[in-house]
Amino acid sequence: MTTTTAPAGLTAGGRHGWRVVAALAVTSTIGYGTLYYAYAVLLGPMAAGLGASTTAVTGALTASVLAGALMAIPVGRWLDRHGGRTLMTAGSIAATALLIAWSQVRTVGQLYVVMVGIGIAGAMVLYEPAFAVVISWFAPDRRPAALLAITVVAGFASTIFMPLTGVLAAHLGWRGALLVLAAVHGTVTIPLHALAVRTPPHLAPATLAASPVVPRQAAARAAMRDRRFWILAAALVAHGAATGTIGVHLVGYLTSRGHPATFAAAVAGLLGVLSVAGRLVLTGARRRLPITAVVATVFAVQAAAVLAMPFTAGSRVGAVVTVTGFGLGFGIASLATPAILADRYGTAAYATIAGRLTAPVTTAKAAAPLLAAVLLAYGGYHLLLAAVTTACLLAAAAMRSVGSGRP
Repeated sequence: MTTTTAPAGLTAGGRHGWRVVAALAVTSTIGYGTLYYAYAVLLGPMAAGLGASTTAVTGALTASVLAGALMAIPVGRWLDRHGGRTLMTAGSIAATALLIAWSQVRTVGQLYVVMVGIGIAGAMVLYEPAFAVVISWFAPDRRPAALLAITVVAGFASTIFMPLTGVLAAHLGWRGALLVLAAVHGTVTIPLHALAVRTPPHLAPATLAASPVVPRQAAARAAMRDRRFWILAAALVAHGAATGTIGVHLVGYLTSRGHPATFAAAVAGLLGVLSVAGRLVLTGARRRLPITAVVATVFAVQAAAVLAMPFTAGSRVGAVVTVTGFGLGFGIASLATPAILADRYGTAAYATIAGRLTAPVTTAKAAAPLLAAVLLAYGGYHLLLAAVTTACLLAAAAMRSVGSGRP
């Protein structure tokens, strides 16, 4: 792993730095649980309540993800210039209000408007701004542990909030469930973002005033001129497309192989837990190996797992083994990306650079399941799995060629 010299005044994070990590671990978990994972649970009841097709209601979530992708670039610029406190607090307030508005929608059109707003609010409070805040607080030797802490805790968002949302919907209906989730979100995330997220001492206003915009602009331009940045982007876009496709179509594939829907859903649910395991593997392995080499290897393992599915997933053991192989890389990119960017391009313009990378990757994750549906219509699951295998192999090759070190 390549390290960089810490900016003047940047410490290991200090006691408050770890308070920031704890706060953002909690807010990221609640944010993903309420703004994203709850949607899958409420999809059926919402479609029935609104008198709309499942496809139409599913499209609102895609619109939400795309709106968040478009916001990644301006959010990144704001974070580099002003820090995360105001942005994340405002995002939490907006997200809480939008959850309440979501509970009151009466038409599909209203649902789309609200979900676009939730996508924008999510871009202000979820992983990308949280990582930018943490990276500004911690020196390179402590960043991996700080980032891992957030992603490990938030990795259980689906495990916590999908069952919780199901129970709430069963007792209160989908509208009542959203009101409870809004109360949880507002009660916890607003005060944590307002009180815990602070500007690190080395980025105090006086320091920023002394050397503000030019270094950030120069760092961002240098990244955009670096050929390896675009190779990294291609790797993450291909991998995002693969994970987005499997995340949506895995249950359908397993049921097509004759497995009961309950078993298929349970196996698919392993992806969340396995994403945490993959992040732990990455953190341990990168102490001895370049992070890009570790990530490329995991991507290749995912390709092998998907390639094996037509031959092994017909049995329960085979299904679990292949999903486990794929699941180890399911969340690895979210932890590897900030480490690679901070190591390679420094922290002066980290959020701006990360935002420019997040936009196409998130778009790929949102669009891939729709393109996969087209492949299913023309070639069935064999063509779909072949496309996912190819995407994982391309991601592995591109990540390996990125290499380590600064441009």
